[in-house]
Amino acid sequence: MKYDVIIVGAGVAGLYAAMHIPREKKVLIINKRETFKCNSFYAQGGIALAIDAQDIPLHVQDTLDAGAGLCNEDAVRVLSENSRAIIDDLIERGFSFDRDKEGNLLYTKEAAHSKERILHAGGDATGRYMHYFLLQQNPHPMLSDARVVDLLIKDGECYGVTVLDHRESRNIYADNVIIASGGVGSLYEYHTNAPCISADMQGLCVLKGIELSDMEMMQFHPTVYVDNNSAQKMLLTEALRGEGATIEDEKGRRFLFDYDERGELASRDIVSKAIYDYSKKTHMQTYLSFKNFDRDYFMQRFPNIYKNLQLLGFNVPKARVPISPAFHYAIGGIKTDINGAVPSVRSLYAIGEVASTKVHGANRLASNSLLEGLVFGKRAVEDMLRKKQVKKDVKFEVSSEVMSLKEDKAKKNLLRKIMWENVSIVRTKSGLNSALNQINALLNEKIGKLLKFRLLTAKEIVLAALARDESIGVHFIEKDSND
Repeated sequence: MKYDVIIVGAGVAGLYAAMHIPREKKVLIINKRETFKCNSFYAQGGIALAIDAQDIPLHVQDTLDAGAGLCNEDAVRVLSENSRAIIDDLIERGFSFDRDKEGNLLYTKEAAHSKERILHAGGDATGRYMHYFLLQQNPHPMLSDARVVDLLIKDGECYGVTVLDHRESRNIYADNVIIASGGVGSLYEYHTNAPCISADMQGLCVLKGIELSDMEMMQFHPTVYVDNNSAQKMLLTEALRGEGATIEDEKGRRFLFDYDERGELASRDIVSKAIYDYSKKTHMQTYLSFKNFDRDYFMQRFPNIYKNLQLLGFNVPKARVPISPAFHYAIGGIKTDINGAVPSVRSLYAIGEVASTKVHGANRLASNSLLEGLVFGKRAVEDMLRKKQVKKDVKFEVSSEVMSLKEDKAKKNLLRKIMWENVSIVRTKSGLNSALNQINALLNEKIGKLLKFRLLTAKEIVLAALARDESIGVHFIEKDSND
């Protein structure tokens, strides 16, 4: 069977792209697991936008400042200039953002934003609400519990994908393929991502010779409750700090002002590194305090966080919660142009967290992620529909590679440990080289293709980090003790 479009991934980026493909087109969305197991579902804080024409230059500047000089300014302008129209489109289609009693949209402020410009839904469940809404609006069929394990590429053109479906591999052909598969969370021992976000498509691109960009730029969220036993940790949204939550040590001291005059409202990279450094120097636990919140307001504004923390035994907002940074977001990814097209392969697109549009530079501004997925998802479809190419039918043999071995699970866990210890918030050349040697050793062992994807992505992150000598944004290189 042949489709007009295959979309790999069913998060906000993939679903919003699907929404803009005409119903008469044959479209297939391929989803790796259950529909809610994606990073979009776990997005708490909200979605940023330029509120009006006057706010565009400010939103652009805030994004550029957070990106520490490594953003593509054209991409940032595309993001901001299209943001209001994207929000209006969602509202017109029936999506409900939180409003006040008079019906006005409620805007909040988050770290490194110069003003209140973030919309939210369900209090602290923006991603969940938006994802559910887009699933309801989706007009196209979906193949679930199937994972893409190959891209069918010949002479610089993509003809479809190979899927592993109920342990059987088969080819599915299409005129265009959009990759919207998310980030790399499962590469790290501690992360906030959905459990199935495992860097498959990035590693597959490495195998296919498709360029990845800015892979050293991995963002760590500073306020994560990490005492639960699973690898996926509970995110405590940036909006909490934007509305009055404070970070303090065991004695109640707000130490962030030692590192940045903005304190809790500094950008994520600064706050994460400050917590890491302060904890290392003082050996004290760091806490998120909610004492500035009224209980009723906290329950209404952050209902899911309130419920989850109460279940864990924290009497919030009176009680403070122990926190630590954890991996959160892949800034780097598959290199694309400003329309989401992969330059080296015709008929192939990448959107959302899996892509690198260079809109985030060296550090993503809070709540720009959902916006990026929506803006560039729509642009990718518009670009695709403009290109009315006639594609020949080309058949590919189905790969017979072994996908996984019994021993791979232990090696996946070892990789997570390697990445957390050597390629996380603070890096050293010796640590990076140690990680590279261990990853290369694992790649030389007998492993399944799915583990190879992870290892190849991890190797790209390490190589990119080794290639950048200077600390910038989320990439922080500390001198080795013997230097």
